[in-house]
Order: sequence, then structure tokens, then C-alpha cells
Amino acid sequence: MKIVLAPMEGVVDAPMREMLTRIGGIDHCVTEFVRVSDRVLPAKVFRRICPELFNDCKTSSGTPVVLQLLGGDPQVVAGNARKAAAIGAHAIDLNFGCPAKTVNKSKGGAILLNEPELVHKIVWWVRQSVPRHIPVTAKMRLGFHDKSLALENAAAIADAGANGVTVHGRTKEEGYRAPAHWEWIARIREHIAIPVTANGEVWSWQDYQRCREVSGCDDVMIGRGLVAAPDLGLRIKALQRGDDPEHLSWPEMVLLMLQFLELVERHLAPKYVHGRIKQWLKMMSREYPQAGSLLQEIRTLKLAPEVRHYLTCYSADLNNTSQTV
Repeated sequence: MKIVLAPMEGVVDAPMREMLTRIGGIDHCVTEFVRVSDRVLPAKVFRRICPELFNDCKTSSGTPVVLQLLGGDPQVVAGNARKAAAIGAHAIDLNFGCPAKTVNKSKGGAILLNEPELVHKIVWWVRQSVPRHIPVTAKMRLGFHDKSLALENAAAIADAGANGVTVHGRTKEEGYRAPAHWEWIARIREHIAIPVTANGEVWSWQDYQRCREVSGCDDVMIGRGLVAAPDLGLRIKALQRGDDPEHLSWPEMVLLMLQFLELVERHLAPKYVHGRIKQWLKMMSREYPQAGSLLQEIRTLKLAPEVRHYLTCYSADLNNTSQTV
């Protein structure tokens, strides 16, 4: 019953993977996609997107990281998979789910689900190109415009030799609108013989239980739910053991945000740092109402030192208030 941290372009990058796996409850992560088009990329590209390659493909807390590739040319994707394996990737995931228009226009991501034969070729070429001990998996949506090819695409992935598939329970056209169609994931699980991981619209312990019940899947991939509630994985694991889970308090979350700020500063150019903090606060406001208020307070700050100073003072005020109470 694994919990997998989902790849989310521009959100779940190396700093966020590091932060969330430090908190715990996550069994493994999948990187943002490495986009390939017409050539084998240099090692530095893989290492930029997956710096965990420098640490045996694990975050500092020891959580395994799977490297994801996106592309529409079977042999080029396979060549890049071979290169990734050669520089230390322990597992390869293939992206058949990205809904971004720019990606789909370049024949990558969810648009490939209109051509199950091509999906099969991509998976087959990759499986043939990397050592057998390296798992090859795929992530798909239920389709592009509709779900008519969902079972065919899942079978194409399985028949090509994939070791597993993660199914996001929506089509590209459905985007991220609720609900996620977990019942379709159940149909796919019954249709193919390889392991299926369920993904989509898991925000709480109740969602997690319902997702597993409806889909029939043991493993669940969570993206936005873990970013909004960073301790969700820990709480799920505690409840599975029959323990009473502790919820991270708002003062604890602010301290974690200061740690995240340091991680972002190490990985990204200064001009992007404030944006990542604001992005996380916006997503976190679903779980912590205080995050929305704090976001409004720092929305005009553009420099990382300003953000750090504000958060440090804000955290001190919270601690003083709690001690007084």
C-alpha cells in the first residue's frame, strides 16, 4: 500500500520533493518530465531535473526517485532512457498524461493517447533499451477527448512490457475538474495484468480510502493533496496502523516553509524564489486558512531576503503568541 508523490510540472521539483519526503509518509517520488524531441540529451539535463542522481536516486531522507521522460519518438525516447540508466537512474517512467497545450502540440503527453499503437511502440522501445533490472512504468490519463481508448492504451502499455502503470482518473479535456473517475481505474486494473496505481482527487484520509475501495488499487499516487497538506502521507500511514495521527500545526508549517525557502534558493535563480513560496502558500490555503492571509501579506515582496525576514518575524510572533496563551 504505497503512497507515491506525483510529478507536477513547476510544482513538485527537487526542492519540493526534498521538503515533502523530509516530512515523511511517501514511499517514492516521480520527477517532473525530462522533455525529449530529436536527440539524446546530455547528462547535465537529467541531473538538473533530477539532482537526486547525485545521491543514488534518492532524496536526502532516503526516498527513491523515479525519472520521468516525455516524448513521441519511440527510438529517441528509448535512447534517452538508455542514457538516464547509464548515469544512475534506477527506474524510468513515461509520460502519457501531461495536458499542457504546448506539450501536446509537440506530440507529447496526453495527445499520444489518441494513438495506442504509438504508445505501445514507445514503451516497447524503452523496455528493450534499458537493463531488465530497471523498472519501466508509465503514467496515463483516461484519454484525450474521451475515454473510448482507455482500455486499449492500458493494454498497449502492459503488452509492451511495462512493469506498472499509474492512471490519472480523468481525460485531458477534463483537466483537473472533480470528480476523478476511480471506477474507470478499476476497469483498467481488471483489464491488464500489471500493477496499477490510482491517481486523482485524493485530498484526505477519507478520499484515500474511497479511492482504494473504488479502484481496487493498493497503491495511490497523490499530487496536489500532498502539497496542500504536507503531512497527509504521515497521517494516512498512522491511520493504517490504527494510530491517532498528529496534524502539523500552522507554526510548524511556517518553520518548514523557512526550510523550503533555503532549498529553493539552492536550486533556483533568485528571481523565482519568491514565486515558489507564494505558490505553496496558495496551494496550502486549502488545508491551512492562515496560508491565504500570509500570502496576502507577502504578495508584494520580490526579493528572497525580504521573504525570509518576513517569515522569520512571522514565525517568532506565532511562537510568542502560543507561549503567552
